[in-house]
Amino acid sequence: MTANPTRVLVLNSGSSSVKYQLLDMADGARLAVGLVERIGEETSRLAHTPLATGGDKREKEAPIADHEAALKAVAQELAADGLGLDSPELAAIGHRVVHGGQKFTAPTVITDEVVAEIERLIPVAPLHNPANITGIRTAQALRPDLPQIAVFDTAFHTTMPESAARYAIDVETADAHRIRRYGFHGTSHAYVSRETAKLLGKDPSEVNVIVLHLGNGASASAVRGGRCVDTSMGLTPLEGLVMGTRSGDIDPAVIFHLARNGGMSVDEIDSLLNKKSGLIGLCGDNDMREIRRRIDEGDERAALAFDVYVHRLKKYIGAYYAVLGKVDAVAFTAGVGENAAPVREAAVAGLEELGLAVDAGLNAVRADEPRLISPEYARVAVAVVPTDEELEIATQAYALVSA
Repeated sequence: MTANPTRVLVLNSGSSSVKYQLLDMADGARLAVGLVERIGEETSRLAHTPLATGGDKREKEAPIADHEAALKAVAQELAADGLGLDSPELAAIGHRVVHGGQKFTAPTVITDEVVAEIERLIPVAPLHNPANITGIRTAQALRPDLPQIAVFDTAFHTTMPESAARYAIDVETADAHRIRRYGFHGTSHAYVSRETAKLLGKDPSEVNVIVLHLGNGASASAVRGGRCVDTSMGLTPLEGLVMGTRSGDIDPAVIFHLARNGGMSVDEIDSLLNKKSGLIGLCGDNDMREIRRRIDEGDERAALAFDVYVHRLKKYIGAYYAVLGKVDAVAFTAGVGENAAPVREAAVAGLEELGLAVDAGLNAVRADEPRLISPEYARVAVAVVPTDEELEIATQAYALVSA
């Protein structure tokens, strides 16, 4: 191995997909990015872009039976560009792990004990943690000598006080079943809150930020001095904002009502709230671009979906303003947050008394760089900060192995 290997391979293993990026932490450069999807299906797809060589995207469609075969295919693509997993310049493999519970509050070197704890958390992350474990075990088999680092979606939110993390249910029952608010999208919230402080020319410890991560999954966080003090997602990613297919906040009695009066099973209700609700439940579309197009054509269901989405978003801005007491910035990020100017405008509209405003001209600009979209007179900055979860995972993993 070279004296100072600087490359980190970031793996995000889903139930039927693997997203990956290879980064050089000497300068933060992306050397390769790719995606394997439809793993285990009749026809799988691998898309690989070798950024280091400036080559074109390569796409292949062929059966890929499992995650082991997927990672071996990824390794072959990287090797074809001289970036193979056997490279002495590879310092670590960083794994996105969705649920770390209360135990994992920072990036962690993966051991058998760590994997066992991630397994114990499967009941509260049944869709994500099993796939994350599969990715970890496969990568360990391919490079057993290399540090494997777990970076947890929940870690950034472990600084929440008990008053924010606890549900008001029987304490013994809650503790027995690990029921509390964990929060998700933590790597994004950590990265964006820090980049927002940088945009303001301040240290993160000096800044209070409301971060709005608005993608198909959506979450908000209140960050005081670089530490999360509240976030909208809870035990699972279902709580909080209206999302693409998830309901967000809902009266728990709706579940009992559907079971008792609608004759629905637990699995049917789970599917309804996670996959058939949110924007798609309200209007049949979960793509904000399509919803805006329909609104422009006078579609009332699309308009209602947009209004419900923005109403919930505005409620969380106000709530987290109250939690923080003083707010320096509101930062929009992720697919909708970065690209949907009408969402940003509507979310801030009417909050002028709180010092929030959006400049129409600045808001209409599309750019890949962090930027302010509030007028100079606004007391609270409104920012658009593109998230970079892969860079955050690589940064945390590299810092740990370097130390």
